[in-house]
Amino acid sequence: MTRILVTGGTGFLGTHLCERLRERGDAPVALGSRDCDLTRQGSLDALPAQRWDVIYHLAAWTQAGDFCLRHPGEQWVINQQINTQVLEWWQRAQPQAKLVFMGTSCAYAPEMPLVEANYMVGEPIESLYTYAMTKRMLLQGARALAAQYGLRYLCLVPSTLYGPGYHVDGRQMHFIFDLIRKILRGKDLGEPVVLWGDGHQRREVVFIDDFVDATLALAPRVDNELVNLGAGREHSIREFVDAICRVVGYDAAQVQYDTSRYVGARSKFLDTAKVQGLLPGFPGTGLDEGLRRTIAWFREQRIHLR
Repeated sequence: MTRILVTGGTGFLGTHLCERLRERGDAPVALGSRDCDLTRQGSLDALPAQRWDVIYHLAAWTQAGDFCLRHPGEQWVINQQINTQVLEWWQRAQPQAKLVFMGTSCAYAPEMPLVEANYMVGEPIESLYTYAMTKRMLLQGARALAAQYGLRYLCLVPSTLYGPGYHVDGRQMHFIFDLIRKILRGKDLGEPVVLWGDGHQRREVVFIDDFVDATLALAPRVDNELVNLGAGREHSIREFVDAICRVVGYDAAQVQYDTSRYVGARSKFLDTAKVQGLLPGFPGTGLDEGLRRTIAWFREQRIHLR
C-alpha cells in the first residue's frame, strides 16, 4: 500500500482524489484546514510520525469570481506561507516522498501560447496576478529544492475542473457551476438568468474524474516536470450556455448578458500536446456527458435551490 498524504484533501479535487485512492486500495490521509493550519510554522511536524511515499499538495487560499481582485495582499501572504511550509517540510522531513502539486492556468501570460515552456515567461493577467505568482513561486521552490537535494516533484496545471461534489458553502463558484446554478434557477424558479460579460469569453473545462485518473497515471511516471491537463478544446460562454440549456430544457434566448461586470481573461486554452503524448485519449469524458452528470448531481442535491 502506498503511503499518501493529501493537503487540501477535503476540497473538491482532494475529495475526489482520496475517493479514487481508496477505491484502488490505498488509505490516504486527507488534511483540511481544520486538521492542520498550513500557515503556521511547524504545523506539519505535529502529524503522527510517518514516512510518506507521495504528498499531493492541493491546498490553496483562493476562490472563483472576483475574489483575487479583492484579496491580493492576503492571497500573497497566505499562499506563500502555505507553500513554504509544505516545501520546507518536504525537503527536511520527507525527502523520500514525491511531491505532486497544482499549478494554475492563470500563471501563463495571456499573449503567449499556453505551452509548458512558457509557464514562467511574461506577466500574468493583472486581475489574477498575485495568485498566479504564488503558483509560479511554488514551482520555482520545488525546482530549487529538487536541484539542490535531489528531490522528485510533478506540477500539474489544470483547466477548470467540474463535476459532481463541488462546494456549496457560500463561496463563489467557478463559472461552469455558476452557469448551471443560474440556468436551473431560471428553469425551476422563473428567475431571470443574468451572466457576467458578453458571453464571448472562452474557457475550457475538464471533468473531475478524468483529471484524477490522469493525476494518478502521471504521478509515478513523470519526474520534475510541469504538465498541462486541459481538454484540448475551448468553448465560448454562450456555447456552454447552449449545452446546459439543452440538458435542462431552458430557452437559451432568455439568458441576459451584463457587459459591465468582471469577466477575467478573455481566453484560457492550454496546449495539451505533452499530455496527449503521455496519455493518448485524455480526457475521456465529453462535454455533454460531463454536463449531464453534473446537472443531475445539482438536481439530486437541490444545490440550485439553496
